Amino acid sequence: MRNPLDFTGKVALVTGAASGMGLAAARAFVEAGAAVVMADFREEIVTSEARTLASAGHKAIAVRCDVSDDRQVQEMVSHAVAEFGRLDAAFNNAGVMARIAPTADSSPDEWDRVIGINLRGVWSSMKYELRQMERQGSGAIVNNASVGAMTGNPGIGSYIASKHGVVGLTRTAALEYIKKGIYVNAVNPGLIDTQVARDVVSGDESAYQDIAKSVPIGRAGRPEEIAAAVLWLCSPAASYVVGQAITVDGGMTVV
Repeated sequence: MRNPLDFTGKVALVTGAASGMGLAAARAFVEAGAAVVMADFREEIVTSEARTLASAGHKAIAVRCDVSDDRQVQEMVSHAVAEFGRLDAAFNNAGVMARIAPTADSSPDEWDRVIGINLRGVWSSMKYELRQMERQGSGAIVNNASVGAMTGNPGIGSYIASKHGVVGLTRTAALEYIKKGIYVNAVNPGLIDTQVARDVVSGDESAYQDIAKSVPIGRAGRPEEIAAAVLWLCSPAASYVVGQAITVDGGMTVV
């Protein structure tokens, strides 16, 4: 019996793949046997990471993509299919944190920046991924939401709104496409040890460690722990999981 986490012969697409959870997911996919398309607007970094994986014998290519630009997203998916012939799994991970400001003091430009990447970018990515998967009659998509999709958080209203939107969009698409053989789910990461998380406290290591220790498990999560959840959701092992936002947070939202 085939290991359900064996992605040999499969093709995966990861956005925001230059670092953090996206890079961890790309590494996990190739280690599981998949060919991976790594997309990020930071072209030099993502190209370097893809070359590192390719030099280790994996199938990995890099594509520059700003997910807030619908044309670039369409080209990203077209490039993946042109290179590898199909698309079996996608992790729509690209996202940004809001600049801290009370709701009434947020600027329209800031709102548009965060929503454009975090929510519109997920919708745009799904649009072209779903069209390809529908032609194939199969596929799995995981969108990166946040524990912020489950609550409010003062000062980052646009980010919180975007992540609530990602979960709603995930659930809707899941219902629309499950009978076409396409699974759509999301992950809600808690505090994960990435540069974005450290930037929230402006590089204050002491403040960061205090936050990490306050998590019930006693530490920040590792990007690889999110990647493990993503691969599971994209695998046959999750064949009865439809439209869910799986929380991976070390217990943050339990207390």
